Amino acid sequence: MRPSLKASLAVTTAVASLASGVAAYADGELNLYSSRHYDTDERLYSDFTDMTGITINRIEGNADELIARMQAEGANSPADILLTVDSSRLERAKDAGILQSVDSDVLEARIPQNLQDADNQWFGFSQRARIIFYDKNDVENPPMDYVSLADPAYEGMVCHRSSTNVYSQSLLSAVIENHGEEAAKEWAQGMVNNFARDPQGGDTDQLRGLVSGECDISISNTYYFARALRKDVDGLGAEDMANIGWVFPAQNAEGAHMNLSGGGVAANAPNRDNAILFLEYLASDQAQEYFSAGNDEYPGVPGVGLAPSVAALGLFRPDAVDLSAVAKNVPTAQRIFNEVGWE
Repeated sequence: MRPSLKASLAVTTAVASLASGVAAYADGELNLYSSRHYDTDERLYSDFTDMTGITINRIEGNADELIARMQAEGANSPADILLTVDSSRLERAKDAGILQSVDSDVLEARIPQNLQDADNQWFGFSQRARIIFYDKNDVENPPMDYVSLADPAYEGMVCHRSSTNVYSQSLLSAVIENHGEEAAKEWAQGMVNNFARDPQGGDTDQLRGLVSGECDISISNTYYFARALRKDVDGLGAEDMANIGWVFPAQNAEGAHMNLSGGGVAANAPNRDNAILFLEYLASDQAQEYFSAGNDEYPGVPGVGLAPSVAALGLFRPDAVDLSAVAKNVPTAQRIFNEVGWE
């Protein structure tokens, strides 16, 4: 359902006021279902409330639980916004019928096309590059792209997450989109052949495997590494990172694979205008800068400044593949994982 012209003008005026630093007060509440688990997001929420007067009520959980909950609640769901990580989860929410299309000039102007759903049901607001890390003491010639990770030269050297992890699924889905299904299966089989250990743990555990010497090469999202450069996290700090090098893969080909964090308006949102205003706020310079400064992510909006910890990783070319198309490859990716024995 399209908002009324009056409502659209109110939202646009409010966002313009936010951008100029003038408080733009609205009425009511916003019910946010979020699977983002970062304490630093508190600042995003409090700033939005300070600027708009809109109270944010949060329900937090993992993405699958929240999607199932919204489906079960149906037309009576209080959810206004679903906020989660990875395009495959956002696409799953769309397929479940729990999101609705949004007509917003602000979002269309600020969010790149490859970071939004073709039907405007979800939008990406921050990104993480999924790149190659390696032990500088043990690896003289690190792989320069994802495909090379399957080279027999790296047998017994690679650590990675399990096939059930959404980041693993999205990476293989991107390989499918960029190189075709047959090449993707060959890559997955080569990865399995090169594992130093059974797939396990989160991204921090992949970095920890490099520090401990359990593996020599791993893949992780950049924000875990950048965060450890500026503060100790889960037992890892700048001193541990000193012997770890990194490669932004495929710079002469498709570019580095990107994961996104994004959200959409719930299909039965009782506070629809406030929900659209919140998404537009997430696309503002202020919020975009905080995604980087607060959580070491890359902004979704081009041209927004990076936090020093993120900028320290250097310039790179991201993969501009349509993440909505990548998300549709997840079932094929899971089948390939099963066929090659990637646990």
